[in-house]
Amino acid sequence: MDIRSLSAASGYAAARPATKADPNHEAASAGARLKESFESFATTLQSSEQVSVQAMTSQADPHALVQALAQTELAVETAVTVRNKVVEAYQEILRMPV
Repeated sequence: MDIRSLSAASGYAAARPATKADPNHEAASAGARLKESFESFATTLQSSEQVSVQAMTSQADPHALVQALAQTELAVETAVTVRNKVVEAYQEILRMPV
């Protein structure tokens, strides 16, 4: 197991807003949580793209650009880690005897 994937996943989880409290989060279905994760991923990519465009037109400072790119990198690494785990689980299921 690659240690960078673990640090990427934990870093992304720590970077998410801590003020977003949802008392019904435990009762939510897995599909709702998955949808929320996808929406968070898409929002991160969109905001990073907006900051990048602003930086290219000299409307954003370089620090904001670096921060947005770091958040995007973390989100993409997390998505790749999740995808790899899903593929590993699928391959494990295929290897099971019938």
